Amino acid sequence: MNRLKIPIMYHYGLIGNCQASALLDREGTLVWMCLPRPDSPPVFGQLLDESGGHFKIQVEGACKYHQHYLPNTNVLVTRIESEDGCEVKITDFCPRFEQHGRMYRPPSVFRIVEAVRGTPLVKVSNRPVIGWEKELATPVRGNSHLRYDVRGDSLRVTTNAPLTYLTEETSFILNEKLYFAITWGAGVEADLAAVTQQFLEQTIQYWRVWVKHCTIPTLFQKETIRSALTLKLHCFEDTGAILAALTTSLPEEAESRRNWDYRFCWLRDAAFVLAALHQLGHFEEMEGFLRFLLNIGHRYEHSREGLGPVYALDQQLPLPETEHEGWRGFGGSRPVRSNNQAAEHVQNDVYGEMVLTLAPIFFDERFQHLRTPEHEALLQNLIESCVRSISRSDAGLWELRNGWQEHSFSNLMCWAGIDRAVKLKERGFLAGLDLETLRQAKRRAELAIENSTREGSVRNGPKDDSYDAALLLLPVLGFPEKDLCAQTVR
Repeated sequence: MNRLKIPIMYHYGLIGNCQASALLDREGTLVWMCLPRPDSPPVFGQLLDESGGHFKIQVEGACKYHQHYLPNTNVLVTRIESEDGCEVKITDFCPRFEQHGRMYRPPSVFRIVEAVRGTPLVKVSNRPVIGWEKELATPVRGNSHLRYDVRGDSLRVTTNAPLTYLTEETSFILNEKLYFAITWGAGVEADLAAVTQQFLEQTIQYWRVWVKHCTIPTLFQKETIRSALTLKLHCFEDTGAILAALTTSLPEEAESRRNWDYRFCWLRDAAFVLAALHQLGHFEEMEGFLRFLLNIGHRYEHSREGLGPVYALDQQLPLPETEHEGWRGFGGSRPVRSNNQAAEHVQNDVYGEMVLTLAPIFFDERFQHLRTPEHEALLQNLIESCVRSISRSDAGLWELRNGWQEHSFSNLMCWAGIDRAVKLKERGFLAGLDLETLRQAKRRAELAIENSTREGSVRNGPKDDSYDAALLLLPVLGFPEKDLCAQTVR
């Protein structure tokens, strides 16, 4: 009998500022942070191995934990109660606010620790690692900070807590508010308490103004806002890339080897995120992603290779995929991986998804300033790739590592890209493409999808009768055969 595999729920709080990000467990321990970028090796990696590095604030006799975000922000608060009635509050955030005409988003985490009730005993354990080698970094003591040399740069922990208690991990009475600034490169030179409180207030204000400018439905507003804030943290503002996730090697289900590195920009995923942000009324992320895509597109136009499905934050391919044998893995699920071999795949759906990403520039009058010859040339190349990719075998949406075949979803996205191209051509754009040729290609894509129909519904491919949940997008994308769409959804 096959054992039922249970999907894993991950109970962690996420903080970030679109440059850096971190995960904290329900006890307020910082268990995951990669610096200087989210796809760098970990500095705190306890998420994947107990000895992988952490920043822990322990309360003696702790027995209850409660965690929440400050409303409409990405500021996380952890409350810890002890058996003797004491209570401690930890506030964690990554600074983000406008300053001197630009966004201030340093690769850093600020932590505020305060006693809410009683005089609790606390112990601080800060154990950063140098990277995948899992070697503990050695602290160099300064006047009010500890410096750790990590891969040619420095991690600093600036604090008003006694440094001896930090280095020796000694318990002490929490009788004043403690501040910790975990920074990459430069430290905090000004008054730490004043800087931290100012950064906190400005960060809270930034996120609440951002939420205020979201177009939110009347139902499930809190859930929509939290989802929107989480999606925003996956935008790497420096280059415009949008990450699929901020973690690596978390298994899809217990005891599974399906635990990949997702700290990269899958063009398909980015297209869906942008569609969501567009519906929320936020467009700055689209402009950032367009810059990223134009750089990739320029390289794609001048090479014989097709557009890759996934790119690192610096536009390189995240290769080679590497397994780190010295890491235990989340819950013992191995291997722990960095980089992703999917970068070598052919995934023909990506061209249509990129057309869907770029098309609003030409359909929506608010984006007239983005209608450049470069954007139109990139769009035309993507459309031509849609036409060439109809009925071609590929790894598909689910990134099969063997047994490539023709996939209905890839054909559907080719159809969607060509369908938008026809509409754009009818509006007077895409001067380099022939309208009748596009219409013929669109019909060819429709026939390829219909060729995978069994018993009135579209299946995974002409040689594969299994169902593919991605085909629920048939009616969403406007595929014209309504009965076929309805039966496939059923």
